[in-house]
This record gives sequence, C-alpha cells and structure tokens, in this order.
Amino acid sequence: MARRRRRRGGRGGPRVAPGIALAPAAVPASGAAPTADPLGGARGNGPAPAAWGEGRVARIERKTRETEILLQLAVDGRGEASVDTPVPFLSHMLEAMTKHGLFDLRVQARGDVEVDPHHTVEDVGICLGKAFFEALGDKRGITRFGTAFVPMDEALAAVHVDVSGRPYFSYNVPLAKTKIGNFDLDLLKDFFRAFAMNAMVNLHANLHYGDNVHHIAEAVFKAFGRALAEAARPNPRLPGVPSTKGAL
Repeated sequence: MARRRRRRGGRGGPRVAPGIALAPAAVPASGAAPTADPLGGARGNGPAPAAWGEGRVARIERKTRETEILLQLAVDGRGEASVDTPVPFLSHMLEAMTKHGLFDLRVQARGDVEVDPHHTVEDVGICLGKAFFEALGDKRGITRFGTAFVPMDEALAAVHVDVSGRPYFSYNVPLAKTKIGNFDLDLLKDFFRAFAMNAMVNLHANLHYGDNVHHIAEAVFKAFGRALAEAARPNPRLPGVPSTKGAL
C-alpha cells in the first residue's frame, strides 16, 4: 500500500522509507548556502524560481513484498532528475521525461528484478501517477489538456493527455516482444497504464512511424513529459477548475 504525503515547501529534510536512504544534499565547494529545494534537499548556488519551495510537490512511498519505492515530484521544476532503479533503461527514460517536461524528480527503487523487472517498472508507474495526481491538488487554473509530438531521427511519437479525473489508457506503440539489451519493451505499456490509472488521466500514446526501437521509446517518453507539462501548466485566464461540471 502506498503512503502518500503532499508537501508545499518547508525546510525539513525528507522522511525516508525503510531500507531506502536518500543521498545527502551536496554542499557547494565555495561554502555558500545552497538554494532551497522543494523536495526538501539542497541545490547549487544558481537563482531559484519564484515558486521554489512552495510549488506543486508530492511524495509517495510504496512498500510491498516485491518492491520498495520512494518517489518525489515537483511539477514546477527545472528538469532535474535523480533516478536510482535496478532497471537502467527505465531510469534513462524517466530522466528524458523529466528533462523535457521540466519537472524535478527523485526516484529510489528496489525490486525483485531477479524474478522479473515487471514489478518494479509497474510500481514506479503507480508511484509517479499518484504523485502527479496529488501535486495538482484540486486542479484549479490548470490547462488540463496536453499534446506533444516529438521526433527522434526517423521516429515520430505523439502523446495526448486530459487531466479529467477519469482514467483511460490507449497505447498504439508496436513494441511487443521487442527488447533493448535485457529490457522487455512490453513493460513500457504496463508503466504507462499504471501511470494513467493512478494519475486519473486520459493518456493516449501513438507512434506515427519509426524503425529504431530505442528512438521510438525515447520519443514516446519525451512526448509524455511535454504533454504532462502542458496539461499541468497554469492558465491565467482560467482561475477555476477547467470543467463545466465545476470539478475534476
């Protein structure tokens, strides 16, 4: 069962799930005080965004007999990722999503990958979905819809998101029974489905064309990040909930 805690800034260090230790924040060599991190750590000496420390932030801890995951998400971030999972290809894809969605993401995951990476991949999707859902709160003022087309060399992928409160998932990316190294690309579908169901969003992922399976997967994750960012972006013309029903 996931234990969830939504944070809006604060100075205290993060609580850590049993068995998972977050690396301590680095102290700048100059000795200058680091800028605040909305996830409770520290950053370098660069200027911080205006909302740093008070943005849309969530923290999810999940522990089962199969996996143990600590995930922290800042929606209004700078594209910085610290991802530590036992599935290197998944870590690589999460870093690409974070960079191009301009989120800040920390993931520390352990799982029974000696049995199958499926449990870890799916559970990270669950945690990321829950974090996105909680970070958006009541969804007042968000754009709600997001669409992104991303090319990567010969591949072109598109992802469409509706933060509707109604989970739905459509996946038209033909990567079945395909591997990169020892990573089964079928697992990406499980990751995205887990995200959509737990974020309570409509998520449609489509491949228009492509040949190189790495390019295809990476284009999908980059489009995923950009579509989420657009859907979560505040719309100053819409101070309320973006629905005629008055709730999402």
